[in-house]
This record gives sequence, C-alpha cells and structure tokens, in this order.
Amino acid sequence: MSANRRWWVPPDDEDSVSEKLLRKTRESPLMPIGLGGCLVVAAYRIYRLRSRGSTKMSIHLIHTRVAAQACAVGAIMLGAVYTMYSDYIKRMAQDAGEK
Repeated sequence: MSANRRWWVPPDDEDSVSEKLLRKTRESPLMPIGLGGCLVVAAYRIYRLRSRGSTKMSIHLIHTRVAAQACAVGAIMLGAVYTMYSDYIKRMAQDAGEK
C-alpha cells in the first residue's frame, strides 16, 4: 500500500469548506454574527470558570451552553425579522408608491 498523504479529497463538483462558509456568509450575513456570538460567550464563560465559586461544573457548563445558544437563536431571529421586513413591508411600501 502506498502512503497517501491526502487521505480524503473532495469531488471536483463539491465546494471546499472555506468556499461553503463564504457562500453561506453571502447568503445569510447574520450567520457569522451568531457563530461569533457563540464563540465569544463560550470563551468568556470558560475564562470565568475559575471564579465560579461553589457552583458545580455541570451547572456552569449548562449555563455556558444556554448562553451560547441564545446568541445563535438571537441571530436567527434577527435574520427572520430582516427577511420579513425586506420581503413584505418594504415590498408593500413600494407597491403602494406605484399606485
């Protein structure tokens, strides 16, 4: 058997991971904001791990997960509100101006 240094090569018709991330960022600009929020919250909570006091580790980790998920859900909600605004309210205002 020969030593294959690149053990997995994506098919030619598929995008690489970085290309997929860039495409998703262009399609949904709030996706990196939600991802960044999750990372910031997780990093902060890990930093604060030493000063958690008498709180159990499992409780601290659950609070970290909930806070990170709240950032992601908040970004999703902002995206949904923006989409509703651009699809309905803005369009209705344009249609009313044409009449």
